[in-house]
Amino acid sequence: MSREIKVLIVDDSALVRQMLAEMLSSDPAINVVGTASDPIFARKAIKELNPDVVTLDVEMPRMDGLHFLEKIMTLRPMPVVMVSSLTQKGADAAFRALELGAVDIVGKPTLDLKDSFQHLRSEIIAKVKAAASARVRARATYTPPQTVRPVSSHYKTTERVVCIGASTGGVEALAQVLRSLPGDAPAIAITQHMPQSFTPKFAARLNRICAVRIAEAHGGERMLPGHAYLAPGGTHLSIQRSGANYICKVDGNTPVSGHCPSVDILFRSAAENIGVNAVGVLLTGMGRDGAEGLKAIRDAGGSTIGQDEATCIVYGMPRAAQELGAVERQVPLGEIAETVLNECAKDGRQAVRI
Repeated sequence: MSREIKVLIVDDSALVRQMLAEMLSSDPAINVVGTASDPIFARKAIKELNPDVVTLDVEMPRMDGLHFLEKIMTLRPMPVVMVSSLTQKGADAAFRALELGAVDIVGKPTLDLKDSFQHLRSEIIAKVKAAASARVRARATYTPPQTVRPVSSHYKTTERVVCIGASTGGVEALAQVLRSLPGDAPAIAITQHMPQSFTPKFAARLNRICAVRIAEAHGGERMLPGHAYLAPGGTHLSIQRSGANYICKVDGNTPVSGHCPSVDILFRSAAENIGVNAVGVLLTGMGRDGAEGLKAIRDAGGSTIGQDEATCIVYGMPRAAQELGAVERQVPLGEIAETVLNECAKDGRQAVRI
């Protein structure tokens, strides 16, 4: 964005408010216009200050952050970045927040706040900037996700492997795509930018609402039709060949393309080891991670799909891939599952039995 991003910080901890304000204000593109210790004060501040982005804590006095978020997204939709502690309870709250319409989450440390927050500086600033340009839609009421009837499947083989990458906005985008796939869909590998403490909970949540069986990858699993394997937070997921089988590989903690796990790592391994039988899908997210890897899949003869701009929360990663020439077709989110199955039904790909 060319104009200054106005941010309101809502947190019951005075220390956290101070650290967030100093951190965000250090970026010349961001102006912290105010802080609030609870949602009651925040409600008044939003009316008076008209911020572009709100950072919101979960546990606060007088009204919890989730209740306040629901009111915001119903009455005055705006970009919200949740600040949640990296705990089991915090993970539950974070996913509920994303369902309610929050753009992204930041894992708030519980120990050594001053040092820990400094390590999060670049992440927090990047997420606030991405949120400022996010497409936020009003939500009349919150409805818990239900299993939907999958699209019909007419693909003829199970040799294909589908690789999906996502970042900001990807939690709900992935849920929509995966819920629309049948239980015998081709094997799926997923990289979603997410903290380490959140990925087991995310995999379990998806598994409850989808016909495909979904689990966090641990490494060494043979990739099977009807199964999806999610990259653990903090490490990379890639795909290896072992004879006629495809195997999940989980290792490495060095960021690639700015992220760990990295979509580029997954996609490049698919290009190298799956080739023409790979189907790459790049969903909503900030930055460029996945663009180069998707181009590698296309160059290897695989199929490539990008989420279109109109349905992305943040049209960053798909835009980068489109501009690079990595995307064969751009598709609205609601049509991606059917497009994937149609690609898997096509003849003319070199079959490798798994």
